[in-house]
Amino acid sequence: MEPTYRFKILSPKKQVLDADVVSVVAPGEAGYFGVLANHAPLISTMKQGEVEVRLPGGEEKRFHITGGIFRVEKNSAVLLAEAVEEVPVTG
Repeated sequence: MEPTYRFKILSPKKQVLDADVVSVVAPGEAGYFGVLANHAPLISTMKQGEVEVRLPGGEEKRFHITGGIFRVEKNSAVLLAEAVEEVPVTG
């Protein structure tokens, strides 16, 4: 079983996601970055783009964000998004 960590996506209107995840790829201001379990602490501003989330068992979710802040600390991560919408995963 792949290592997981807790990941939350929050918007001003609601909590969009609260799940154990295997990985997240997100659009940071300096470019896309990936986060796996046991990642070093990180804070990054976000730009508009897609956040790709891989859950245990291989399920994937995608979200479109317009910006925000991403924080990783103590094997958990939080994305505070200005606006967020789930995007259907195709393929």
